[in-house]
Amino acid sequence: MIIFPILITLSAVFWVYYKVAIIKTQDGLKQRYFNAKSRVSLGSFLIFFAINEYLFYQTQIALWIGLVFLVFGVVQLNAGLKETKHYRKEWKRLNPTEADQ
Repeated sequence: MIIFPILITLSAVFWVYYKVAIIKTQDGLKQRYFNAKSRVSLGSFLIFFAINEYLFYQTQIALWIGLVFLVFGVVQLNAGLKETKHYRKEWKRLNPTEADQ
């Protein structure tokens, strides 16, 4: 199963990308939006890592550790998606001319 290591790597790369984007921008709303996107990337990283760990080891301890990672991943992913949606709406509300382009 080569797909999960690829997804894990992509999630980690996007997490780093959004964390660097937070540092580069000065706008507080954009920083919060990028932080929400990084939470989505972190959540997907944890979910893919949990699945990969269990498929690789297939032991009871790997199952329990994977379940813990899976729960934390789902929480991060859910919160990140909600925050991303909220801050996207705020950006469109505050910048109506730029949102249409």
